[in-house]
Amino acid sequence: MTDCLQGIAASNGIAIAKAFLLEQPELDIQKEIVSDVETEILQLKEAIAKAKKELEMLRDKTREQQGDENAEIFSAHLLVLEDPELIDAVTAKVKENSVSASHALHEVSSMYIQMFEDMDNAYMRERAADIKDVSQRVLLHLAGVENTSLASINEETIVLSHDLTPSDTAQLDRQFTLGFVTNIGGRTSHSAIMARSLEIPAVVGTKDITSQVQNGDLIIVDGSTGDVIINPDEDSIQTYRERQRQIEAEKEEQKKLVNEPSISADGYQVELAANIGTPDDMEGVIENGAEGVGLYRTEFLYMGRDSVPEEEEQFEAYRTVVENMDGKPVVIRTLDIGGDKELPYLDLPEELNPFLGFRAIRLCLEKTDLFRTQLRALLRASHYGNLKIMFPMVATLEELRNAKALVQEEKERLKEEGKPVNDELEIGIMVEIPSTAVAAPQFAKEVDFFSIGTNDLVQYTLAADRMSEHVSHLYQPYHPAVLQLIKNVIDASHAEGKWTGMCGEMAGERTAIPLLLGLGLDEFSMSATSVLAARSTLREIQLNTAQDLASRALTCSTSEEVETMVRNHL
Repeated sequence: MTDCLQGIAASNGIAIAKAFLLEQPELDIQKEIVSDVETEILQLKEAIAKAKKELEMLRDKTREQQGDENAEIFSAHLLVLEDPELIDAVTAKVKENSVSASHALHEVSSMYIQMFEDMDNAYMRERAADIKDVSQRVLLHLAGVENTSLASINEETIVLSHDLTPSDTAQLDRQFTLGFVTNIGGRTSHSAIMARSLEIPAVVGTKDITSQVQNGDLIIVDGSTGDVIINPDEDSIQTYRERQRQIEAEKEEQKKLVNEPSISADGYQVELAANIGTPDDMEGVIENGAEGVGLYRTEFLYMGRDSVPEEEEQFEAYRTVVENMDGKPVVIRTLDIGGDKELPYLDLPEELNPFLGFRAIRLCLEKTDLFRTQLRALLRASHYGNLKIMFPMVATLEELRNAKALVQEEKERLKEEGKPVNDELEIGIMVEIPSTAVAAPQFAKEVDFFSIGTNDLVQYTLAADRMSEHVSHLYQPYHPAVLQLIKNVIDASHAEGKWTGMCGEMAGERTAIPLLLGLGLDEFSMSATSVLAARSTLREIQLNTAQDLASRALTCSTSEEVETMVRNHL
């Protein structure tokens, strides 16, 4: 019998295939007294070593197939395995209580998981997920149980799971995994982001898909609407097959736009740029015809290592990207560490709410030696192309002025050393704090450009943690209040003859593009794989129609009203 479940649309596309139910082995871990404590500790070390080897392989495979940014998930997992506080606590429990390594690890990891899950912020909850994933891997080795491997799938399937861990998603083979569906998660959850990176359809947050579907059931996943159809009838299958063909035909048409300008139906031109994490991402930027790099996240240079990267290493990384873009703009964001990203070697203070704490420009202005090294590398690389520096998380004009003063000091030092820099270098800020968006007219007088970071701007404006499934319904990029802040920023920059871009996920969404065009956005920066679809969407819209849609959206009462209005037009 045909049934339909509704979840959260996480990654566009249609998938039709048999279900593969991913069920983790249930481990019944009882308290067990052991006589040979040293053997237990040896077995624990061996299990950790096996887990470490697996994680290193997963990291390397993910880096090769999905890039450095997704691979860093496994660097975080390796750090959990190397955390002496966790491992020493397990070893001590084995020695002091003469209990099995499995029981000791289960007790200690459960305590940490519960502690982090109870904390009221996304960063700590993500650490709980890391500990859960890693400890489960070690426990399976201790029990001699083989983990369910997605890598073993050798026929076309749709993976169904309560959730997908980073380890799971790294094993997904696009040849056989046509899509996936989970019980939990939101559009900005790890599994959703990975699905878009892999370009496979996904629906998350269905609540109970795993109890509704049996292994081998035929299902249809519509990643653009959030619909999951179980055991569809022949008419439904044919309807969705036709939609699949349409989507593939659209993708083929979009490939023809690689070298075309990004213009509206009536010839109004904007810039479509790409977000990157490392120089390795440049291949996708060029292949998809991006007209610049709108966000280079430099923190990935600093992660997965035990010391700060030296000036020369940073300079080479920045220069490589700038030279590859051959004169096209490259906006490089200075170090954005803190919040959901930690560097163990910096010994940052623990905070109850790190997303609102000691991070990004706040950290850099405190740790000026760290900041000056990066600024020197950026300034040196600016000589080789169209590099622009962008400061993240700026809340006050004082922060902006202090950061600009450091740039000027390092520029003068480099000139004294006889090292060339670009004197016309543009300096801008990310607008991701509501107060900065409100005060945009003041900031616009002292920057060369703005780039709106909607991922944070939305969650701060609506006080809704974007990683929390409990308030995911409040994470609303199309809320009229968010749109009004975006308009305020764009208008303020234009009044001073400056430009505004957007580097948040919203910039590449089909529903958002007409609104952003109508609001006057100059540059849209997104994942490289979204550029051609965005260019195609732009070409369907008249500028005056987009301006009318944006004007009407600002008078709407709810996010739903805005989305319905735009979709009806499209």
